[in-house]
Amino acid sequence: MNGQDGLTYVYAVAADTQALRESLTGVRGISGASVFLLGEHETDAETDTAPAGPDAVAFVTSRVSPEEFDEPTLKERFEDLEWLEGVARAHHEVVQSVARHDTVLPLRMATVYQSDGRARKALAAQRHAFVERLSLLRGRSELGVKLYVTPTAPAEGGGSPADSPEATPLSPGKAYLRSRRAQHRAQESRYEQAERAAERVEALASRFSIHRVRHPAQRGELAGPEENVLNDAYLVADDRADEFRSALAGVVEDVDGVRIEVTGPWAPYSFAMPPPPAAQPPAAQASAAPPSASQPSAERDRRAP
Repeated sequence: MNGQDGLTYVYAVAADTQALRESLTGVRGISGASVFLLGEHETDAETDTAPAGPDAVAFVTSRVSPEEFDEPTLKERFEDLEWLEGVARAHHEVVQSVARHDTVLPLRMATVYQSDGRARKALAAQRHAFVERLSLLRGRSELGVKLYVTPTAPAEGGGSPADSPEATPLSPGKAYLRSRRAQHRAQESRYEQAERAAERVEALASRFSIHRVRHPAQRGELAGPEENVLNDAYLVADDRADEFRSALAGVVEDVDGVRIEVTGPWAPYSFAMPPPPAAQPPAAQASAAPPSASQPSAERDRRAP
């Protein structure tokens, strides 16, 4: 899609520098469209015009088709998991491309404006908040920490209450109930160990980061055969990421049935926007999050063209 045709899709916010503009040469976004920076004051978006001022910020954008991204169509598209997966992957790859060169403030998947002019107005209106957030994120990346509990297998045997050959054999029904009770006790023990491990994770991670976001535990196919009981994100200084990973890897070395997973570093999706005030209702929270096919959301410019 060339020129000014199409809608303006926004992937992220970043500092508007000449180096970043040049780094985006050849980067492709959704549907293979060219990715470029849209500054607050420029009149021709797809140029390499030098930014104005040391605190200049820009949207990372590309063109998308109105046939795919107008509001009525998006509602239908969000039911198409294959389409969502492709858009989410393209969105993420663009954000990661920017993150390899500079600090990036990721925006929610399907942030779309009717025109560059609308997008520039939105950028100008939130400029100070963007600058402040980029300052917090500079030199830091997101690392994910997850704890998993392995399901306990049903106890084998259970035909008698004791090992003594003189013990009275149990009926199949009683043997089954005994086995289930033993399995339940073993699983409860693992939950208790996982809770203690989570406390150790929190205490240890606080040495590296004061910024944490607690996400809901993953369920179903996302968690696999294990049960996810902790799903946290930490904002960690880039030069301490390896130390953070090594320190947390040993948290559950002596814990049976509990596994820890440390992922990243990632672009700081979980910290793109500050948390809302305590009294703010969930529906009014800032619209920024990792692009996810399982949890899509559209942020639209709803005004008339």
